[in-house]
Amino acid sequence: MPSIFLSENTAFKQLKKINSSIMKQVKIHDKTFELFIPYEKIRSVVEQMAEKMNKELADKNPLFVCILNGSFMFAAELFKRIDIVETEISFVKLASYHGDSSSGTVKQLIGLNENIEGRTVVILEDIVDSGLTIDNIMEQLSRLNPKEVIISTLLLKPDALVKKVQLDYVGLEIPNDFIVGYGLDYDGYGRNLIDIYSVINE
Repeated sequence: MPSIFLSENTAFKQLKKINSSIMKQVKIHDKTFELFIPYEKIRSVVEQMAEKMNKELADKNPLFVCILNGSFMFAAELFKRIDIVETEISFVKLASYHGDSSSGTVKQLIGLNENIEGRTVVILEDIVDSGLTIDNIMEQLSRLNPKEVIISTLLLKPDALVKKVQLDYVGLEIPNDFIVGYGLDYDGYGRNLIDIYSVINE
């Protein structure tokens, strides 16, 4: 049975070759977006975050919790660089976005089947803007008596915060612009883009 294997670097180069020729701008629904954060930068930031986690969480048997849908790319990129043997990852879901802005409402946390009592829990978020989602998650998880809850986000919009939250790992701080790509969407579209794009105000 024939097998075909592509190294991460080879696949990455092929993707970037495609993106560099046609993906300086993308149009989704009624909005046009321009390249904001290239994948090379994202990968570098995630590698630094993972390196720090490997040092600080090594003896804590951490349970990583990916917040779907937006964090799936960030979680995959990060978790494959975590070299802690005794660790797990779980996937949960909340709904807080509708269209191109936060609705300011959140729903019940669903999908967490692990017993987190006495555990170190590491929340993986794609982006923190209003802080309402993270605050809601913290409130719900606190009822389950974890040892500690650590929050990690790839992106932070400081100017959009309406709820003060403690963030332990932050990849990049960005302006309060509407962005898509690398798991982030506009009404369900754009999550598959390897880079992050910012809306062009026309």
